[in-house]
Amino acid sequence: MLLRHKAVATSFLAVTALAAAVAPADAGTGRSEIARAMTVRQAPVAPAPGALLQALQRDLRLTPQAAEARLAGEARAAATQEALQRALGERWAGAWLGESDTTLTVATTDPAAARTITDNGGRATVVRNSLTALDRARTALDEAARTAAPESTPLWYVDPAANAVVVQSTDADRTNAFLARAGVDRALVQVDRASDAPRALADLVGGNAYYINNAARCSIGFPVTQGGQPGFVSAGHCGQAGAAAAAPDGTSIGSFQGSTFPGNDYSWIQADSSWTAQPQVNNYAGSAVTVSGSAVAPIGSSVCRSGSTTGWHCGTVRQFNATVNYSQGSVFGLTRTSVCAEPGDSGGSFISGSQAQGVTSGGSGNCTSGGTTYFQPVNPILDTYGLTLATG
Repeated sequence: MLLRHKAVATSFLAVTALAAAVAPADAGTGRSEIARAMTVRQAPVAPAPGALLQALQRDLRLTPQAAEARLAGEARAAATQEALQRALGERWAGAWLGESDTTLTVATTDPAAARTITDNGGRATVVRNSLTALDRARTALDEAARTAAPESTPLWYVDPAANAVVVQSTDADRTNAFLARAGVDRALVQVDRASDAPRALADLVGGNAYYINNAARCSIGFPVTQGGQPGFVSAGHCGQAGAAAAAPDGTSIGSFQGSTFPGNDYSWIQADSSWTAQPQVNNYAGSAVTVSGSAVAPIGSSVCRSGSTTGWHCGTVRQFNATVNYSQGSVFGLTRTSVCAEPGDSGGSFISGSQAQGVTSGGSGNCTSGGTTYFQPVNPILDTYGLTLATG
């Protein structure tokens, strides 16, 4: 065994018009185009997949009928939005749906256009700023951030309902200084106190390091999913069920949901939803190998291993179904290879071409003088825990 490396309702367009003080436009301009846009026919839509309807019911708390009605209403609203955006051109200021239904509200800088929309059964609101103007302001902020990202301003976005570029801030003075540096028209900006603290979602990649209970290091085998939840498989001797798994920077990944050792040497770790199961194995050369399946490579095939101690090493498959008698007990059904490995590489990926083969169990020798390494085949792990291999 390669010991773990020790380390510390139905949709419709309701009739409403909201007024605002803006310069009037020619009442007749584009009326026929706008009227046609209000009656545009949507392209045929295929029936929604069952999994999509189930997810909508779960996450938006909808009945099956409401989920289907919502999707149909959203499709109609999307077709109307696209047609109106073309018809309104520079007078377009965005559109949005109601939170509890699929009623589309259309924002425009042109009162005459708003009247035409409402006359044809739609909902419209007249606003001061066009979407083009708001997008220009957002672009100016983006360009300023390329020079120096503002620490006090975690995010900004165009909000058609607010008719503004909403800038979230944790420090008003610093944010105001950033806005001045960006040179944006403050009339286009709405500064709100920050309610989000975004962080980059992390990727699970085969061969990368992870830590167990902050006391030992192993390597990710292959990213997987179970019922849509991300995770990865690794060696069983890396941790017992319930043990915590963390990234090298200390960020929590999740916990071991199942682990077997000896007898077998495999485990699966469920990650929280901030992680993404990528169909990749780190080749420790600045890129990654994409996993496309798990077809078993014949004896004599080339095979490569990725691990967090020694990186990427290759060899050949020597024999199947080897029984290895570790001091902790016997492990059956391992594959013997001529690839080297060292402590900390445990659990890491074995891959042949683009096909996942297994997770590193143990061996002898090292990557200086050479060695023999055994892997636990991946397909039995997937079958045991009902996992789906991440593939690309």
